[in-house]
Amino acid sequence: MQGAPAVSRTRFVAQAGVIAAVHAAFTLAVLQMPAQLGWGPVQLRLSEALTVVALFTPAAIPGLALGTAIANASLVAQIGPVGLLDVVFGSLATLLGAWWTWHFRTRFALALAGPVMTNALVVPAYLPLLLAALGFGQEPLFGLDPGLGWFAAYLAGVIAILVGQAIVVYGLGAPLALFLRRTALAELFGGVGDR
Repeated sequence: MQGAPAVSRTRFVAQAGVIAAVHAAFTLAVLQMPAQLGWGPVQLRLSEALTVVALFTPAAIPGLALGTAIANASLVAQIGPVGLLDVVFGSLATLLGAWWTWHFRTRFALALAGPVMTNALVVPAYLPLLLAALGFGQEPLFGLDPGLGWFAAYLAGVIAILVGQAIVVYGLGAPLALFLRRTALAELFGGVGDR
């Protein structure tokens, strides 16, 4: 953004703010749904479909990360300071995934892999702590005994989140991105994903 005209900076900040607000609101709504849709070891967090807006504007990178931080902050009120892990590292995963999507925006399928992979690799590292704080710490996950340790829980989490994210990002996000590209709505984001 250095050297960009004030209008471009203003547009960037406005886009990031709108994306953050929409993503946070949609995520908070999803978190009120039954466990598998919003939270838990296997989740279909429908709001992750919105990560495709990073195909259209770099403002989605901070916007999606901020929206994630705002939504995940609600967990702190429920389970205490351990919820900050999700605020910090969940937002970092979203930031990295959005950057990936923007960076590879001309290669559609590869671009969408960003939020899938970053969430699948980052979130399971702290997910056992969050699940324990929510009262799920001693229950078997995918038939794995919690006594097997962190690495087994991490691998199970990687698989679970990878599958859930892939279903949402490719199943819902990809059609959303194609819809945005084919309509005037993509013009709201500026570059429309072209380099």
